[in-house]
Amino acid sequence: MAILTASHMASAFGILGNIVSFFVYLAPLPTFYRIYKKKSTEGFQSIPYAVALFSAMLLLYYGFLKTNGLMIITINTVGCAIEATYLLVFMIYATREAKIYTTKLLIMFNVGAFGLITLCTFLFSKGHQRVTIVGWICAVFSVSVFAAPLSIMRLVIKTKSVEYMPFALSFFLTLCAIMWFFYGFLIKDYYIATPNILGFAFGIAQMALYIVYKDTKKQVLPVVKLQDLGTVIDLSAIEMEQNFKADTDQMPKEIIAVDEDGDNNKSIKPSESNV
Repeated sequence: MAILTASHMASAFGILGNIVSFFVYLAPLPTFYRIYKKKSTEGFQSIPYAVALFSAMLLLYYGFLKTNGLMIITINTVGCAIEATYLLVFMIYATREAKIYTTKLLIMFNVGAFGLITLCTFLFSKGHQRVTIVGWICAVFSVSVFAAPLSIMRLVIKTKSVEYMPFALSFFLTLCAIMWFFYGFLIKDYYIATPNILGFAFGIAQMALYIVYKDTKKQVLPVVKLQDLGTVIDLSAIEMEQNFKADTDQMPKEIIAVDEDGDNNKSIKPSESNV
């Protein structure tokens, strides 16, 4: 009778993590199909995909540095390819201003920051020390981006609407965090495991919020506060895409607004200047 070792279990969680992460990476496909069909980015932002590409590049670099990093290498190679494709499609159909902004983002994150990290770690460290430094960088970046869903959670609580936070994506992001936590824990790679504890916690919190507010009717919001709806920008490699979709694809077609005196109701489109 075969006995499951920690190595076997780590491989299983690594494979499952690759599978779940792959489908999460594909989540923005409907958005880019819409961009392709309409030949316009329609005000969509490129920052989620530039940061997602940067995150995948960091983890890919880390995977090449550490021993037995195949599971990390495979999914982040795929992630780099997918995010680069998204950005290419965006650049084809974006306005001139959006193209310039995206180019600046790519130069800042994917050329400047990544190049500086690579250069410094090769010049000033070696062997295990280099792995440790890059591991810490990946862990700190992952923690910062896993904390980003606080903005969308705040919006859900404020508006009492889960239209900004699809349950399916929250579920799969939570599942993804579980897989990578156990993978990192079993191979004793705490640079991978530790950030996913936070990812799991925020995923559970998002699903709990969904259950609480899923049957709540559309809230009546004061006009003066509507501009807050336009500031939801997430900084996560994968979670960013959730907020990005929430702020665009998932935005209600109309928001019922009340004038300051509370007497007049009117329908306001999200594209109007007060959003």
